Amino acid sequence: MSTPVATVQQSTVHFSVPPGRLRLARILLIIATVSAFGAAVAQIQVVFDAGGATKVVETWRLYGFVVFAGLFALLAVRPLGNLTVWLLVIMNKLALTVTGLAYQAHGGIAETGPIITWDGGLTVLLLAAFAVSRLGARPSAG
Repeated sequence: MSTPVATVQQSTVHFSVPPGRLRLARILLIIATVSAFGAAVAQIQVVFDAGGATKVVETWRLYGFVVFAGLFALLAVRPLGNLTVWLLVIMNKLALTVTGLAYQAHGGIAETGPIITWDGGLTVLLLAAFAVSRLGARPSAG
């Protein structure tokens, strides 16, 4: 007895964005990619220097930097690609920024300055890249 196989027809919507806006979005995303990759490279020594109490957390951070470098690169290649990836990276950076601000307001919590600076900067950069590449994009025939 054979099992019926369902097929799903995927519809692809193509968007039209002025080339200059797409180029600007790619440049911003390349900056984000280089930033995350640079953070990953810098984190390698931190992992080697970490003691037993922080080794796992520092390794986890290193892998996170690599994953985000990959996600930013993916968006740079296809800025009109997966909206979900856009939302995930923007929400992550925004959540880290807001958390950093809340921790700083609380006081006595280390490393809030770099979180606010780097993740806040990436939030602004990602929102700008998203705006120039996605907002106002019009579906086109294709």
